[in-house]
Amino acid sequence: MGNKTRSELLLPGTLEILILKTLSLQTMHGYGIAQHIKKVSEAVLKVEEGSLYPALQRLLVKRFVTAEWRQSERNRRARFYRITAAGRRQLEADQSGFLDHFDAIRRLLRSTEV
Repeated sequence: MGNKTRSELLLPGTLEILILKTLSLQTMHGYGIAQHIKKVSEAVLKVEEGSLYPALQRLLVKRFVTAEWRQSERNRRARFYRITAAGRRQLEADQSGFLDHFDAIRRLLRSTEV
């Protein structure tokens, strides 16, 4: 674990939650999603293409997002992703569970007593 970057230390399922949260704000293409996560996390979380696109594909298969080809801001063809109603429900459920786990981990890391 010593050689891994912080973005590789995400708990399983965390990337999907971050993608769904980002898409709950607006429809975006993959690069935009990665940039949003990097910006909001103050560059602590950097999502690589090798992780992002497989996660988006999993979300498409589960029907938590839809995708369509459009022109990007830079006039390039890009696949834009949109969260579905099922994706919003999943985000709400996952976010609650994740925050509970995060709080428990934080309590353990800050503990000073046996």
